[in-house]
Amino acid sequence: MNRLIDLPGMAELERTALMNPRHADADARSHYPEIDRCSVAIFGLTADAAADTPRPAGWDGIERTSIANQVSAFEALGWDVTDKRRPLRMLPHFNVQLWLALRGVAGKLPASKIVDDDEAPSAWASSLQADATRFKRDRR
Repeated sequence: MNRLIDLPGMAELERTALMNPRHADADARSHYPEIDRCSVAIFGLTADAAADTPRPAGWDGIERTSIANQVSAFEALGWDVTDKRRPLRMLPHFNVQLWLALRGVAGKLPASKIVDDDEAPSAWASSLQADATRFKRDRR
C-alpha cells in the first residue's frame, strides 16, 4: 500500500501541523508556502491549480465528501492517507491533487516501489518479525 506520509516532505509537514495546528487550517497555504512547494514536488500541481482543474463528465465529487469517506475510498485504491489510523492533518491540502492524479485527470502520481512476488514473502516475514519483537518488548 502506498502511504501519503512516506512521500517527500509529507512527514515534515505533518509533524509541523502537530506542533502548530494552524498549519493544517484551510487558509494555511497563503501563510505557509512550503505546503504548495510540497504539493508541486509530489503531484506537479498546487491545491489551487487542482481546484481550478475542470472535472470530466461523470465526476462524482469525491473530494467534497467527508474525510472519513475519502480515507476509505483512498484505501480501496491502495493509498493509506492516515498516520496511526487517523487521517493526516494535512490531508485536506492534498486530497484533491491525489484524486485528480489517481483518476488521470491532472497532475502525476509519485513513483512508488513495486514489490516483486519474489520479494513479498521476505518483506512480510521481516514485518512479522518486527511485530513479534515489539510485542515481546512491550509485554515486559
